[in-house]
Amino acid sequence: MATEASLPAQPTGLRESKKQETRRLISDHATRLFIDQGFEQTTIAEIAAAARVAKKTVTNYFPRKEDLALDHQDAFVASLADAVGTRRPGESALAALRRAFEDSVTARDPVAGFSGPAFARMVTDSPTLTACLRNLHDQRERALGDALAAAVGASSDDITVQTAAGLLGAVHRILFQRIQDLTLAGHPDGEIAETVTEEAAGAFGMLEPALAHYAIA
Repeated sequence: MATEASLPAQPTGLRESKKQETRRLISDHATRLFIDQGFEQTTIAEIAAAARVAKKTVTNYFPRKEDLALDHQDAFVASLADAVGTRRPGESALAALRRAFEDSVTARDPVAGFSGPAFARMVTDSPTLTACLRNLHDQRERALGDALAAAVGASSDDITVQTAAGLLGAVHRILFQRIQDLTLAGHPDGEIAETVTEEAAGAFGMLEPALAHYAIA
């Protein structure tokens, strides 16, 4: 029998593929248990048993229990900063963020708030996840502030930068919650997208007088 040391090394692509498969398996079982039992009531041991892996494997992939439920955290935090960083020539930060939001609604992106009623209820019913989501909104606003500072050549603690980030972050926070509220009220995604697209136009329009010409690429 060959020993572990004598076995041929797996190609990097295969190893990475297996890691992603294991991560997805754990995440899928965790989400199912969280929805069925509640986030607070579900243990790491139960998730490990459902996924047929060791508890250590679960925590290696997901250091915190919250990471199992909110597994789009990195994309969420970076989303607004990325929109500013990739704005088109002649486009303001406001215009770029407005366009990116419209695209995310069209795509029914979870980062924008489209999560389905069962998942939205699971987050709403969990004090831990509710607090975690508030923190992620704060992190996203800080990342946006850093991107705006870089765009206008100012420091991130500049009052104008902080004000712009606060205004833009607040609109996105409100629209995210609006999508969640409509989801919990039982509205289908298509109807939510139509409603929020119209409401977003008004919300972003309120910022035009102050930010229409701010941070133009």
